[in-house]
Formats: sequence, structure tokens, C-alpha cells
Amino acid sequence: MASNPPAPEAPFTPSRQYGETFGYDSRRADEGPWEEWNPTADSVRPVRGRHRVAKQRGGGLARSSTVLGVGVIAAVGAGGMASANSAKPPVSISLPDLPSVGSLFDHSSDAPEGSSTALSSVGVTTAEAEGGTADAGEVLRNRIMAQAEQQQVQIEAKAQADAEAAATKEAAQAASKAAEEAEAKATAAKQKAEEEAKRKAEEAKRKAEEARLAELAKQYTLPTSSYTITSTFGQAGSMWSSGYHTGLDFAAPTGTLLKAIHTGTITEAGWAGAYGYRTILTLDDGTELWYCHQSSINVSVGQQVNTGDVIGRVGATGNVTGPHLHLEVHPGGDATGIDPGVWLRDKGLTP
Repeated sequence: MASNPPAPEAPFTPSRQYGETFGYDSRRADEGPWEEWNPTADSVRPVRGRHRVAKQRGGGLARSSTVLGVGVIAAVGAGGMASANSAKPPVSISLPDLPSVGSLFDHSSDAPEGSSTALSSVGVTTAEAEGGTADAGEVLRNRIMAQAEQQQVQIEAKAQADAEAAATKEAAQAASKAAEEAEAKATAAKQKAEEEAKRKAEEAKRKAEEARLAELAKQYTLPTSSYTITSTFGQAGSMWSSGYHTGLDFAAPTGTLLKAIHTGTITEAGWAGAYGYRTILTLDDGTELWYCHQSSINVSVGQQVNTGDVIGRVGATGNVTGPHLHLEVHPGGDATGIDPGVWLRDKGLTP
């Protein structure tokens, strides 16, 4: 801080009004009068290390010292905060603009101008001072505002990144849902196509079977006409020696014609006990067809017959309760027969 020159002391001029003699009865020669003294820079020795301080009001020097201490602390804080920005997180500080320290002191009119320095300018760099920034509080405020703006930019960037991530996640979920729906539709379409293909295959198979049966129907025929089915294969009852019915009964009037179901050879024709008059027609695959309870036989053993040829007539011979044809089917000549109804249907015939 610059030194202030000592103020010159005013010369003492005794008052002529009252005639003071400093305790003497009369004025002495060594008491004056004197001439007015106007000190100059050459006549007054500079006093070093001392400063003339104006008299303080009320609190005096204690108040000025307190204000000076607060100002120094604020100035040091302003400079220290600026240098510690890189080491510590920013802290929001509101720094008041204090009056200059020089204004607290009463300088004489001859003090050099600019000797007092504003407290708020302490810590301001030369570049900042040259740029017009003379308030350290304003500089610190600007720096804090810059940090706040930077933090706001970071917050906005993070919010934008979160929004983009959420949008990306939502788009991925939508794409996954669309893919699942597309896969479900493809699976349903595939299943439908398979079902349609299966249905068409079954339809084609059914038609093929119908065609086959129609062709067989041309080669096979029912053994009689104008009949009624009275007993079926496997039906239980005491009327049959085996305990169950072993054939299929076509009830018809006596004398109704009996025809060869398919082309084959007559291997038996005559009386057969409980079967009455019986004719056995053996087909080329070895299957035997038994015509039982006939009233008459029109063929002989070894005779070749074709589909639809008459081989006999309906009767009531043997163990019967009325006229009917008892038909049995024995594949390969086996003693145990099979259901004639199933065999006839397999040949395209419906008894």
C-alpha cells in the first residue's frame, strides 16, 4: 500500500483578542509574535513508516479493522475459489460488492489519486481488468453461472440420451413384437397349409378308395337280393353250437336265387349237417365262401363260375328257424371264419 506524506502542522498564532501570555503577566519577547509558516517539501523531512489516519466515528479503528478483515477474506476467497475450481466441486456463493477499502480512510486533499483500491478488484487478472471486468464478485458469479450452464447442458444431454435409449428400446420391443406376430402368422399360415394339404390328401385317398371299390364292385356282387339281415357275426346265443353266430344271415323267401360273389371254383356242394345243403366257392386267393341252408344246389364240385352266376336257392335246411342264407367267409380255408360284413364292405359291397 502506498505511503502517505505527513500533514504539515499549522503554526501557532497567539490570539490577540484575549491577550494570552501562557501564564505570564505580560507578553515576553520570546513569545512572539511570529510569522506565518508555510512548510514546503524541502523544509519538511518525510516521516517514514507512519500514516495519518482520519479520526473514526463511533467504533473508531475497531470498525475499520473489521471491515478491512472482511474485505481481505473476501478477496482471498475470490482468488482462491478461482484457483480451486479444478480441484473441488463448484459451490454456489453470492459475494457482495464491498466498497473500496480506501473509502474507509480519510486522506488529505494532497494524497495521490488512485491510491485506494476497490476490494472487489482483488484477485482480478490483468486481462480481466483490461477487458473491463473490475469486480471480482462479478467474475466469480460469471464463472459459477458458466459452471451451472455446463451442468445444465450435461443434464439436458443425459435426458436426451435417456430419451433416445428409451426410444431405441421401444423400437426394439416394437420390432420384436412385429417379428413375433409375423412368425405367429407364418406358423398359422403353415399350419393351415398343412391342414389343407392333409385334407386334400385325405380327399384324394377317399376318392381313390371309392374308385377302387367301384372297380371291385364290378368284379364282386352281393349273394342275393330282396333280403333282410337278421343275425350278424359274433352274436351270442344258445341256438349256435359254438355259443355265438359264425356268419351273416340274409333272410329271404325260399327259392330266392343265390349268386357267385366273385369268380372262383366250386370245391364242395352237398349236405353238411347243421348247415343243411351247403356250397363252398373257393376264390383264386384261397378264400372260401360258404353258402348254407340252401333249398337246392345248381352247381357241382370243380365247376368254374363267374361273378353273378346262379349257384343255388335260398332254403331252410339244417339247424334253422326260417328260410335264409347263412354266409361264412374263411380266408385261406381256415376253420375259423371272419366277419362277412367287413369282408363284403372291403370289396365295395354294402350288405
